[in-house]
Amino acid sequence: MRSSYGRAAVNTTLKVRLYLASQCLVLGGAVLFAVLNARADEWHPPQLAVLLMAMTLASDRLTVRMGGQNLSASFVALVLVMTLLGPVPAAAFGAVVLILDSPTNPRPAGVWLSNMATYVGFLVLGGVLTQALVGDVHLARNQAAVRSVSFAAIVFGIFVVTNLLNFMLIAIQQRVLRDRSILGQVRSLLLPVLPGQLAAAPLAAILAVAYTNLGYPMLVGVVAVILIFQYLGVALARSEDRAQQVTAHARRLATLQLGVLTTLVETLALRDRTTARHAAAVAHYARMLAREVGCDEAEQDLVHTAGLLHDIGKFALPDRILGAEILSDDDWAVIRRHPQEGATLVGRLDGYGPIADAILYHHEHIDGHGYPAGLIGNEIPLASRIVAVCSTFDTLTARETYRSPMTHQDAISELRRVAGRQLDADLVNSFISMVERESDAFDPNRADFEAELSFEQRARTLAQPAPGDTP
Repeated sequence: MRSSYGRAAVNTTLKVRLYLASQCLVLGGAVLFAVLNARADEWHPPQLAVLLMAMTLASDRLTVRMGGQNLSASFVALVLVMTLLGPVPAAAFGAVVLILDSPTNPRPAGVWLSNMATYVGFLVLGGVLTQALVGDVHLARNQAAVRSVSFAAIVFGIFVVTNLLNFMLIAIQQRVLRDRSILGQVRSLLLPVLPGQLAAAPLAAILAVAYTNLGYPMLVGVVAVILIFQYLGVALARSEDRAQQVTAHARRLATLQLGVLTTLVETLALRDRTTARHAAAVAHYARMLAREVGCDEAEQDLVHTAGLLHDIGKFALPDRILGAEILSDDDWAVIRRHPQEGATLVGRLDGYGPIADAILYHHEHIDGHGYPAGLIGNEIPLASRIVAVCSTFDTLTARETYRSPMTHQDAISELRRVAGRQLDADLVNSFISMVERESDAFDPNRADFEAELSFEQRARTLAQPAPGDTP
């Protein structure tokens, strides 16, 4: 087995060396071609060379990152160099762009060599194809040809051919150096950007024909417009990227906060299963009651979460009180602090303000004799009033350690007795209608704490900033 691995490593190393040697040959051949075919008149008019160099460099700097791909107008500029100037200026432009890009995007030596060979190779080929098909676009004898629709078609074709050649050369590089499947690269890299590249090809053709028909000033104006739009595209992409980063951060924060709350509730459940069962029942009843009185989905989620967490403040209670069958006045004074303790705990988490308010006021009475603030009537948040009704019914009907459970009918009678004084009368009537209609759904022994605790998505939604809020 060891020898097989050794042979595979040797074969891989040999393959890479042969590939890099081929890239040296391609680059050397392109440079030799450029040296042997260099002509001073290829750089005329000089203002065109300067404009296209500026467009190439500016477009390369103004790259838009979208869909995991880098999109820019630099390839359009390079095609214009190939078709309007020739193979040697095109190769020089490609080399300059790659050299200037190296400090900001450092690559291994082998990758850099391959990239240089690819850039210079396909640019030389594109320039040679143009000259073979139409000749020098600035010569008088070629003016009729370069001002026709056929020239636009040639530029379009050269754009597509050199673009595909560029992709294939890079795909081969990735196959040899990183063992990435060429077919996989076609699916993941080429196909997603192909529509955009096919849309850019007509732009290159239009610019080339605009120059041959209308001259340098027209090309300057169009290039300026393209760069302005690309700059705006970069600004928009960066703005969207920052927004995505803020959203991702908010979600991570919400997930962290959710983990804290879940851990606290589960820890409380381990200490006191009665409190856990009660929280599950209240959460379940509260969602049903919120739906019954016409609350929307977001309000139902809020009420459900408030029901689940309404006794979270009991986490701070000593074990002797949680397990006591008889409570002293001092013990009750400690217990009555649990709404503030719970609201303080939950209120420290971003996005949980309404839930904290619901927890804080769920022991307020409609007549103002509740605690901790003595609120009256509609001063009490709706979520708190809903939780209060559901908590009272579950406390009356569940088998607790210090009282015998009531039947549904006896609990309904008690709810009616305290309606308008302790509890919201309208909510009590709605709740009683539900109990009479769906009696089986209000069995305290069916409360599933683990199921009700699965509120991750609802809690994340509640923790998101509202539209228009400042992050």
